[in-house]
Amino acid sequence: MKINFTIFTLLLCSFIGMAQIPSGYYNTATGSGYVLKTQLNKIIDNQNDGLSNEFIATDQGYNAIDDFFPTVDRDIYYDDDNSVMDVYSELPLGPDPTGYPFQYFQDECGNYSTEGDCFNKEHVVPQSIFNQNSPMRGDAHHLLPTDGRVNGFRSNYPFGYVGGGLVSQSGITNPTRNGSKLGNNINTGLFSGYSGLVFEPIDEFKGDIARINFYFITRYENQVSGWSYPMYNGTSNQVLTNTFLYTMLDWHLNDPVSQKEIDRNNAIFLHQNNRNPFIDHPEYVCQIWSTQCATLSSESFSFENTISVYPNPAINNEVYISTATDLKSIVLYNINGQIIQEINHPTKINEAYKVSDLPKGFYLLQLSTENASTTKKVIVN
Repeated sequence: MKINFTIFTLLLCSFIGMAQIPSGYYNTATGSGYVLKTQLNKIIDNQNDGLSNEFIATDQGYNAIDDFFPTVDRDIYYDDDNSVMDVYSELPLGPDPTGYPFQYFQDECGNYSTEGDCFNKEHVVPQSIFNQNSPMRGDAHHLLPTDGRVNGFRSNYPFGYVGGGLVSQSGITNPTRNGSKLGNNINTGLFSGYSGLVFEPIDEFKGDIARINFYFITRYENQVSGWSYPMYNGTSNQVLTNTFLYTMLDWHLNDPVSQKEIDRNNAIFLHQNNRNPFIDHPEYVCQIWSTQCATLSSESFSFENTISVYPNPAINNEVYISTATDLKSIVLYNINGQIIQEINHPTKINEAYKVSDLPKGFYLLQLSTENASTTKKVIVN
C-alpha cells in the first residue's frame, strides 16, 4: 500500500509541476492599492481584457469538483498517507483524531450525525451569498473537502477570532476534534465591530482561509458589492468590513503560504485556467490594503517584541509571562490543538502573569491583547 502511495505522490507532484506561473502572467500587475486589485481581477477573470499573454478563466462547473478533489486534495504534507486533505480535521503535529482520516471513494457524504462520519464540499465563501450562481459555485479556489458535520456546523458564518460564547450542537464538539471552533467574535481592538458568531479554524490553516477570501473578493470584484454578508461592507474596493479585513490580514501575515497551497494553486490553474495571485505573490495583499497592514503590523510587532515567557522549559509545572501590555486572554493548546487552559482577563501579579498546574508535554501558548495576538511555544518537563 505504501508503494502505491509513493507512486501516486510522484505522479501528483509531476502533474502539478507542469503548472507553474506562466511567464508574463503578472506583467500588468504594476499598480498599488485598489488599482492593483482591479489589475489582478483582469488577469484572473473570465473576460478577454486585451492583455498580452492572457489566460481566460473557464468554469468547469460544480460537479467537476468531485473529480478534482481526489486528484489534488490528498494529504502528502502531514500524515503522508494520501487521505483526504481536510483542514477541519487535520492535526498538523500529531495523528488525526479518532474517526479520521477520510478516504476518497468510500467516505463521501451521505448522511452524517457526528464528526468523522464523512466528508463533503465546503464553500469557503458560502454559496448562499451568491445564490448558488456560476461560476462562483464551482470555483475550485474556494472549494475544499471537509468533514460534513463540521461543514454544517460552520454553516454560513463568517470567519473570525472566537472570543467566547461557544455554541453547543448535538453530534459535535466545540472546539471540534482538531480545535476549530464556533462562537462570538472577539470584538476587541482592531477586530471589533462585530459581535455575532464566527468560525475560527486552527492556526495552521488561517492563512489558507484568508488568501482564499482575498482571491474571491478580487476575482468577483465586479459583483461582490451586490452581495449581503457580514464580512462585506457593500463596496467593490475594500470589500471587507474593517473587522474582517484586519482579521484576514492578521491570518495572512501570521500563517505564510504553504507548499500545500502552492501545489493546489498550480493544480487549479490546470483545472480552470486561473490562479490565486495572493499565493503566487503574498506581498500583493499589503500592496492593496497598505494602510491597514501598516496599522496591524505596527501593533503586532510592538506586542511581539515586548513579551517573554519564562522559564522555558517550565519549572515546577508553571511559567510566567512578562509584558508591558495588558493581556485579554491566555490560552494553552496541546499539540492536538485542544485547549488545556483558558484564562480570560488574567490578573498580573508583580508585573507578570502566571500559568500553573501544567502537565508534562509540548504546548502552544496563545496570548492576546485588545489589538494583537501572538503564540509562544512552551515545554514542560
